[in-house]
Amino acid sequence: MRTPVPLRRNHRFQLLWVGAAAANLSLEVVEVAYPLLILALTGSPALAGLFGFVQVGTIILVGLPAGVLIDRWDRRRVLLIAEAVRALAIGAIVAGLVAGVLTIAYLLVVAVVLGMASAFGATARMLMIRAVVPDEQLTTALSQDEVRGGVAALAGPPLGGALFVAARAFPFVTAIAGFAISFVCALIVKIPAVEHRDQTIRSAWAPITTAFTGIRELVADRLLRAALALVSIFYFSVTAGILIVVYSMQRQGAPASHIGFAVSGTAIGMLLGAVGVPRLTKVVRPGAILLTASALTTVAVGLLALPYGAVWVFAMLFVAALGLPALKILVDILIFRQTPDHRRGRAISATFTLIGVGSPLGSLVGGLALQVAGVTGAVLLIAGIQAVITVAGLANRHVTAARWPS
Repeated sequence: MRTPVPLRRNHRFQLLWVGAAAANLSLEVVEVAYPLLILALTGSPALAGLFGFVQVGTIILVGLPAGVLIDRWDRRRVLLIAEAVRALAIGAIVAGLVAGVLTIAYLLVVAVVLGMASAFGATARMLMIRAVVPDEQLTTALSQDEVRGGVAALAGPPLGGALFVAARAFPFVTAIAGFAISFVCALIVKIPAVEHRDQTIRSAWAPITTAFTGIRELVADRLLRAALALVSIFYFSVTAGILIVVYSMQRQGAPASHIGFAVSGTAIGMLLGAVGVPRLTKVVRPGAILLTASALTTVAVGLLALPYGAVWVFAMLFVAALGLPALKILVDILIFRQTPDHRRGRAISATFTLIGVGSPLGSLVGGLALQVAGVTGAVLLIAGIQAVITVAGLANRHVTAARWPS
């Protein structure tokens, strides 16, 4: 049997990795800039949360039909178009700032465009990475991909905060450059063609009529159903927690750079969690990881109510994020190994949809809770919801008895 090329010498994987890193850094830089910009324009935490709700909500609505179409279309071309659209959409924010015409309606239109492009681009990139990595290197490749995400999430928030202090347009100009790099990397890399395109996609209505097949296949698996629910609630809690932190620290007069540092605790937790995944999956059952991660998130989010400053917030977000990479990689491996290549687009999109639904809900609920109950009430509400899902996981025998796939 021929020994596969090490990932460090797999130039196609490395090109995709660099492009993904640039795109992720762009997203993380503006993730802090969006609420800061909206709060500066309107002073409303609910509107700051609405932007994230609209953007991620669009990803969810478009994601399922996008997955069906990606199973039919050229994945590289889809990624190129998505990155170009994202760069142009963020360029529209810069143009609006320069012209002095930014309104919340203007920003929400941009959020819809960004959500649509991300729905296609994220699935296409994941499938391209899988196409250039052999099965036996999949866990390592996915772990490295999580590390890349953690590094980008680590550098992005403080960079975004510092750039916003220098000038409101700077974070968005930086994001445009990142998407341009991602575009060039996707343009250079060549991937194997899909051997068998999905022949069921023939009519114009197929993306709608077959959109939910991926979700039906995933939720039919009891372990995957529980795992996806736990990961989704994680995103709900952390997204809401970050919005609460940004609002609370800004109200206390904290500099944007301090806010960026505090939020980067999530990235550090994900980064260290991703580094340990290959070893962790050999010694700890997936059910134990799922439940431990959920319990840690419950405690950490609840402790955000204590007013101990940026270092305390950093530490709590760090603890909350430690288990996420292992959970995501477990779900990815199950899907990749059980789904034929010509149907993976809809399976990956369904996964992103089921997991991603937590983020817009967290953004919306967090913003509304801040408006109604204040910082402490909002934190306790989010921690309570996380606690409920943790208890439900403990009572689920499919979770407690789960094993890693061979």
